[in-house]
Amino acid sequence: MISKAGLAVIDALSTGREATPSNLATETGYSQAHIYEVLDDLLDAGLLVERRGPNNQRQVRVAAHPVNEAYRTLHSELSHVDWATLLSPATLNVCWFLDDPRRVSEIAERLKISRQSVHKALSPLKHRAMLSASGPEYAASKDLAPLLAFAQAIVTHEHRSRARELAPSATVEWCDPKRALVRVQTTEDTDALLDAPDWQVTALGRFEEYGLQFFLAGEPAFWYAPDEELTPAEVVCHTLVLDRGSRRVSYAMLLIEALDINQEALTDTATWYDLEATVAAMYQALQDGVTDSDESPVVLPSEAEFRALKEQYGVA
Repeated sequence: MISKAGLAVIDALSTGREATPSNLATETGYSQAHIYEVLDDLLDAGLLVERRGPNNQRQVRVAAHPVNEAYRTLHSELSHVDWATLLSPATLNVCWFLDDPRRVSEIAERLKISRQSVHKALSPLKHRAMLSASGPEYAASKDLAPLLAFAQAIVTHEHRSRARELAPSATVEWCDPKRALVRVQTTEDTDALLDAPDWQVTALGRFEEYGLQFFLAGEPAFWYAPDEELTPAEVVCHTLVLDRGSRRVSYAMLLIEALDINQEALTDTATWYDLEATVAAMYQALQDGVTDSDESPVVLPSEAEFRALKEQYGVA
């Protein structure tokens, strides 16, 4: 996560100009020694580019990067706010969850922090009337869409960088501040993540663990969530995030049937992936049979197709 000093540097360079470490130390108020450390981190992250000026002096500017573009949009649309002072890494993490009304306890549980820490992270926004409160829930006010986009760009960049240190072909398909679902394109990258701590095979590649062996057309997907158990409900959701075609939906329904996954538990998990309507349609089909409807949020397999799939894999 970008530090407050790193954000101050990006803010100072957001107009596209070049600056020396000495200039940036003066403008941001951080020591020159600390600025050198910050610049090295931002260069390593691909957020800055550097050249040598007169007397071999370092000159840096922002790179063409989604994080910088998101910050530029935030700065231009809400220029009256001193974002570099306001936003800490903790506040940016919490902002990830504010696109919908959320309880503080819900955010705390997802981030594995205390409710007091969530309140502390929210306080700079609450003090400036940037949050819409609805009972015990909070959400960002409508004009703060650029802030949410910036938080999402930061978090996605962090996960992408972590994955590509091990697997250069990795792409992030879904993430939140603590978790990431990624694809890779090469067997070398698959082997690297299989050998790495904190990474687990998920989605269709995980079905074998439950006695359901499927042929994978490409490399398996991987899940990053340190110190968390990968549940069957998560595996169903990952399968649907990666591919919501009727064939993959039928596989997800097969896993639900094979493991008798509780609907309430799966619905709770699906909330984080915006899959509640899809899960509801799948359970309705499992309980009442498939019905043709133009209003269904997902293409379901026909009854004959699903029955044949169940027979093929011996699922009662």
